[in-house]
Amino acid sequence: MNRRKFLSYIGCGCCGYLLPSCTTTPITERKQLKIVSEARLNAQAAQIYEKIKEKENMSDDKKTLNEIKQIGRKMENSISEYFDRENLNDPTANFDWEYILIDKKKVRNAWCMPGGKIAVYTGILEATKNTDGLAAVMGHEIAHAVAKHSVERASRGTLLNVGTRIIDIASGGVISDINRTTGMNTVGLLAQLGILNPFNRKQESEADYLGMIFSSLSGYDIRETVKIWERMKKLNKGKEPPEFMSTHPSSDNRIKDLNEKINEVLLDYPPIKTI
Repeated sequence: MNRRKFLSYIGCGCCGYLLPSCTTTPITERKQLKIVSEARLNAQAAQIYEKIKEKENMSDDKKTLNEIKQIGRKMENSISEYFDRENLNDPTANFDWEYILIDKKKVRNAWCMPGGKIAVYTGILEATKNTDGLAAVMGHEIAHAVAKHSVERASRGTLLNVGTRIIDIASGGVISDINRTTGMNTVGLLAQLGILNPFNRKQESEADYLGMIFSSLSGYDIRETVKIWERMKKLNKGKEPPEFMSTHPSSDNRIKDLNEKINEVLLDYPPIKTI
């Protein structure tokens, strides 16, 4: 088969595969690819979440855990109320929200699994400092779940694997030969640097923006968001990897972007009263 005919077949096949699966992110309306079942991913996430609860040491700081749950409930309600008022489908309608506080003082992190399974590590409390700061972190993590970023990442990973296999076969195994010769996953490395990392940074920036919106809708002071990243920068002591090697924007770029969006969010997404 000649190269032009092969590419035309691949192009037609990919278009037929992708077009029915294109959606948009809530609020930002960025186009997304979704070819992985969200329900299945949520179910898998729930199973993993249970295993994490068994494996990790849960903090006995009930006061902070209750604060996390209170912030979470306010965001749950305000997010649902916002989409209801805008006559839009609520992206959290099938979420089974849950919150845990993991006792790891050396881990400055938090995350939200698909379906609303949230974890906060005690180490990040050093950066959040207060309720508004904690709400900013949780808003960011909740934004990942609301925007279906995990579904998007899984879909892109699936598509990349399928595409790589097709190209390897069509090229007579050139990619496999390179991997054997170099002893490394060449495609995986190039994908990380040239495809997946930049895409993840886009998701992180989107989660920053949506997180501020959700915090503002829930009545928290989003100006604390910038202060968190200023504190995180100090705590990291310049140990951040170069931005092109990282899945996250640099602290400087993050602070700059957040500062530019604060006034817009305050004006367009004021606190929403829920029942």
